[in-house]
Amino acid sequence: MTTSPIRNAYDVVIVGARVAGAATAMLLAAAGLRVLAFDRTRYATDTVSTHALMRPAVLLLKKWGLLERLEEEGTPAIRRTTFWYSDGHDRDVVEVAIKPRFGVDALYGPRRTVIDPILVDAARDAGAEVRHGVRLVEVLRQGDERVSGVLVHDEAGDVRKIDARLVIGADGRNSAVARHVGAAPYVQGRYASSVVYGYFRDLPVDGNRWYFRPGVGAGAIPTNDDETLLFVSVDCREEGAGGGALRSAFASRLSECAPDVASRLRHARLVGKLRSFSGMRGFLRQPWGSGWALVGDAGYMSDPITAHGITSALRDAALLGRSVATGTSLLEYQTVRDDLSQTFFEVSDRISSYEWDIPTVQQFHHIMSVEMAREEQVLLRLPNDSPLAA
Repeated sequence: MTTSPIRNAYDVVIVGARVAGAATAMLLAAAGLRVLAFDRTRYATDTVSTHALMRPAVLLLKKWGLLERLEEEGTPAIRRTTFWYSDGHDRDVVEVAIKPRFGVDALYGPRRTVIDPILVDAARDAGAEVRHGVRLVEVLRQGDERVSGVLVHDEAGDVRKIDARLVIGADGRNSAVARHVGAAPYVQGRYASSVVYGYFRDLPVDGNRWYFRPGVGAGAIPTNDDETLLFVSVDCREEGAGGGALRSAFASRLSECAPDVASRLRHARLVGKLRSFSGMRGFLRQPWGSGWALVGDAGYMSDPITAHGITSALRDAALLGRSVATGTSLLEYQTVRDDLSQTFFEVSDRISSYEWDIPTVQQFHHIMSVEMAREEQVLLRLPNDSPLAA
């Protein structure tokens, strides 16, 4: 455990040390920058998550030399994705095998208590300083313009001033950094999903399973400790979409669109309790300014119904890390991020309206597949060396 005081100055200070923040810290420290990343939570704590790693995310973990660590933690390899489409009368089941491509032959759905510490440990291995139990108080400016550092409450609760050439907000969808620097959304979603989910034992599934029926969606993702994540999702404007009501209706709503899983639910064991996310409209925020930048959900959040959040976070960490490490204008980071996000964002938003028929949502999924292939091509053009290479 780190007990030495936080230093007074760093090249980069990153607020938030989960997926996006830890990955960015790892990349920048490996590039030789003095990096501090801090998080107000404890090391390896859980958080709301869709868990799914799409192929671009797995590609990055492999490039960074972290995929083996994920597998060593018992994260199951997912080699099949099944889409169930139903309109209440007819059903169309589409199975997609995960074919080897670019060295990736499986997907994964790790718990955040697994992937977050893997990335934190990798950041430390690369030379970054990562602290937990540290809270942002204020973002500091030089005069009225350039961001020049932060004020924090350290682990002991003392207020400390830290200078930095760049402050990065990786502190989630309700980002305090974004609020302090006035980073406003310039693209805003129109709809939002309300989600209830839980972890179940004795409910094995053969790969990821996504279920779509007009008005409701569901999913099953194999994860660590022989558990399966089950979720049900509806339009947050729907009557009864609130956390308590939707939790009470979890089994019945699951039966509507995922009857194969629902029929086995009574023989499964819920680990802990059902959890809920009440919904939040997605956005693209201005991701950089004088002395600051945003990454992960702090800068871009799409609706969780398309389960792309971790993938986008790792992608944007790679893009931002490359721009900062090479001294490229952060406008290029924004341009590439937006190019890879906007179509996917619009499709996610339209799916989260739940106002579609089956042929329409199938077309949306085809568009998403095309967009993920574009992400892969962009990420493949990034340097191939592992940031943890000696």
